[in-house]
Amino acid sequence: MTLSNWDYPTKVRAGIGRIKELPEICREAGINNPLLITDSGISGTDMVKHALNHCRDKLGQCGLFDNVKSNPTGENVAQGVAVYHSGHHDGVIALGGGSVLDAGKAVALMSGQQYPLWMFEDIKGNSDCVNVAGIAPFIAIPTTAGTGSEVGRAAVITDSSVPVKRTIFHPAMMPRVAILDGELTVGMSPQLTAATGADALTHCLESWCSPVYHPMSEAVAVKGMQMIKANLLRAFQNGQDLQARQEMLVASALGAVSFQRGLGGVHAIAQSLGALYDGHHGLLNAIVLPYVLVANRPKIDASMDYLARALDLERPGFTGVMAWILELRQSLGIPHTLLEVGIDDQQATLVGEMAFADGCSLTNPVRHSAADYSKIFCQAVKGEL
Repeated sequence: MTLSNWDYPTKVRAGIGRIKELPEICREAGINNPLLITDSGISGTDMVKHALNHCRDKLGQCGLFDNVKSNPTGENVAQGVAVYHSGHHDGVIALGGGSVLDAGKAVALMSGQQYPLWMFEDIKGNSDCVNVAGIAPFIAIPTTAGTGSEVGRAAVITDSSVPVKRTIFHPAMMPRVAILDGELTVGMSPQLTAATGADALTHCLESWCSPVYHPMSEAVAVKGMQMIKANLLRAFQNGQDLQARQEMLVASALGAVSFQRGLGGVHAIAQSLGALYDGHHGLLNAIVLPYVLVANRPKIDASMDYLARALDLERPGFTGVMAWILELRQSLGIPHTLLEVGIDDQQATLVGEMAFADGCSLTNPVRHSAADYSKIFCQAVKGEL
């Protein structure tokens, strides 16, 4: 398989085996004593051990922080920053899924700031407070093909005092280098492959439906969905299919690039549920997706006509896209309802209010009310499609 170096939207090294270049990449980024951030679920695996030992052999030192939750919190970030300073580190490597990448990004940001984390939430004017020179060099290495955080300028962190997920943003948070090595995703279970792949699909599809004018993101979103259609089921059915794994990793990155156009109601609801129930973000997206599409249909019918043709679907328009999504979900073993993953409708009003307040709702093609989001949520709980 081809090895490729890209400079869009940051430096990307893509291809099987590129993880071996990690020490060299550290040196190029000015990192001599990195802190490797991961989660406890994979910290004992060979890929993490090899990355640590390789950096220690070539650089002389490399620390480890693995206390990252599946939905990272402000406390996780503070702990990581404390370890960063106590080890006199000069850069951050994040090796893991989207949660790890977001946590690593936030640790790199906060390693040299005088204001608290929530001061840097993605609200107009907050980015002016960032000490750009204080952001540590950051290298991102995804081990799942879902969030695409390795090519993003933001980190989604849970404020557990509320609870709510907050987006921490600054352009300088973009990783210096992203390594897209499909071999690192081979260890994903079929269930995680499905959930993360559905997350990437949701990024592309919500971006495609956004009303924001951004032709470049539109083009990237379509290419991402074409790659997902060709490779997600293959990776799910045969986890050793390296070509499918590599293609899905690239598609995940395309999904993250595409949502510069914005996301929508699926993420508004899923992020609210993630904060309240600590559920897997990709799985929540996958379950909620069709219910939001139906609610948005009056504004997206025309765009679905083109998408059905671009994806070479058997049936045209919205009906064809919906049929493909439902069939794909069934093939991947994605539950049809939120109730199947333990979420009932007891907090429907709160979920609706949180989704309406979520920034992703601003680029949904329909400006749903809090009551509308409560209704969509209840439909997803009960399976009323």
